[in-house]
Amino acid sequence: MSTEINNIIVEKAKTSKIDQVDFDNLKFGSVFTDHMLVCDYKNGSWQTPKIVPYQPITLDPSSKIFHYGQSIFEGMKAYKDDQGDIFLFRPLDNYKRLNISAKRMAIPELPEDYFMEGLTTLLKLDHDFIPTNDGSSLYIRPFIFASGNGFHASPADEYKFIIACAPSGSYFSGKVKVLIEQTYSRSANGGVGYAKAGGNYAGQFYPTQLAIDKGYNQVIWTDDTDHKYIEEAGAMNIFIRINDTLITGPTSDRILDGITRKSILEIAKDNGIPTEVRKITVAEVVDAAKNGTLKEMFGAGTAAVISPIAGFGYNETDFDLPELTDSYATKLKKLITDIQYNKSEDPYGWRFKVTE
Repeated sequence: MSTEINNIIVEKAKTSKIDQVDFDNLKFGSVFTDHMLVCDYKNGSWQTPKIVPYQPITLDPSSKIFHYGQSIFEGMKAYKDDQGDIFLFRPLDNYKRLNISAKRMAIPELPEDYFMEGLTTLLKLDHDFIPTNDGSSLYIRPFIFASGNGFHASPADEYKFIIACAPSGSYFSGKVKVLIEQTYSRSANGGVGYAKAGGNYAGQFYPTQLAIDKGYNQVIWTDDTDHKYIEEAGAMNIFIRINDTLITGPTSDRILDGITRKSILEIAKDNGIPTEVRKITVAEVVDAAKNGTLKEMFGAGTAAVISPIAGFGYNETDFDLPELTDSYATKLKKLITDIQYNKSEDPYGWRFKVTE
């Protein structure tokens, strides 16, 4: 039986899977909530969004997603505070970036109310799946892909927008060792590196596996021309602390405009941490490691928030970073997560309450 909420058709699941979820042992993105949002684009417009029981998708073998890779996504989280209230973190930034990605991939842009009302309605329905364990959250994956059929190399005429959710624990644990990449590139000038396109991540898997085979956890991406400049850390933006200054590269065609990245820069400045947004060379980082001025490196992104880097490899040499008791990574992660979990004031207006 279907009902309508906020102009969204809702079909509730007959039974819930929540009793099958072990909230004390949540792997990242491996168990899913009872429902998902689905909205089709056809005949030149987005149709009425629907919330339906979480289920497989049936597609024709000629669906263009399989052949030409028109696929984009976002990563978000929902949090629950001690009173059981639900919060999102900068959701309109995710919505805007989804449409930036859509435009670059020739996918029709999505109306804001479809995104926000669809998301909040879904969260209210599956609110029991939002974990309250320390460091846990509900990971949210909005995505759009080409569902239209045909082998012709052209944009599809039909698309599917879906939001699926997964209660998840911490994304990373333990020390992370990275390898500075000198052969492969994540993206190129004029390309789609700034979009959250699925193919960007598929292209990373092979060089990352090569790094793993050498004993590293992840790759530090460098520029596509000379592999001279530090750009990203795996699927995250990267920050480098030399002496007391926190440095990150400028966004470009190749570098994603990360929401966590933007938040870190603003919070760091407001807490007296000197910041620089500029190109940083591999040589500068290696020299800083050798002379002891390299204090920290960490990745920043929605899933991990901040993932400290314990050491890096370059030119067959490994460099260990110092273990600090007062690291920027620890301080900044706490400041951000306290806002996300409604444990502190939010002077920036980033916290979005999902009201009943």
